[in-house]
Amino acid sequence: MVRRVLGDAMRSLHVSETCIADMLLAVSEACSNAVRHGGPANRYEVTASIGYGQCDVRVADNGEGVPTMPPCFPPPDTENGRGLLIMRSVVDEISFGVTPGRGTTVHLRKLLAWDDEADARPRELAAV
Repeated sequence: MVRRVLGDAMRSLHVSETCIADMLLAVSEACSNAVRHGGPANRYEVTASIGYGQCDVRVADNGEGVPTMPPCFPPPDTENGRGLLIMRSVVDEISFGVTPGRGTTVHLRKLLAWDDEADARPRELAAV
C-alpha cells in the first residue's frame, strides 16, 4: 500500500518514472527491514512528504536498532545484507535515528526529477 500511495502521489506531481522507481525501491527496503528487525509485533509507521523539489520518507519501527552501514555489498551467495546499501545507492540522503529500546527511524530523501512529457499523457491513479 505504501508503494501505491507514494507512487501515485509522485506521478500526480509529474515526477519522472526513474525517480519514482528509485524512491519506491528504497522505501520497500526500509519497510522490509522494519518488518524483519522491528520487534515482535512487526509493526512500523511510514510518513512521507513531497515538497520543495524533494521527497522525504521516514520508516519507524520498535526494534533494537540498525547495524552500521556496511562498507560494501556482501558476497553473491549471501542471502541478506544488501538493503541498506541498495537504499544508499538510490536516494540522495539516508540517515538513521536509533533510540535504544524504542526503535529505529530510517529517513530517506530524494531530490525529484520531473517528467516533462507528463502533461501529454492521461493520469491513471489507483484508488485506495
